[in-house]
Amino acid sequence: MLSIRPILAENSTSISELKKNPMAVVEQADGFPVAVLNRNQPAFYCVPAEAYELLMDKLEDVELAKLVEERKEQPEIEISIDDL
Repeated sequence: MLSIRPILAENSTSISELKKNPMAVVEQADGFPVAVLNRNQPAFYCVPAEAYELLMDKLEDVELAKLVEERKEQPEIEISIDDL
């Protein structure tokens, strides 16, 4: 059964093209992700290091915001700096 999946990048290439010259594929994408296709279906995404780092920062922000929301109703505990 064939599963049709969306391509979640504006740029795409085949695995064989990526094998020929991976850095050329990355450079042509101008810093944006590239969907690597196998039989016209996305197999994986090639994401430049800078974009990946930004993505990880955003994900951490989302996780921290969730933690803040979960804890905002907890009672505050006063503590003296001398006790630390």
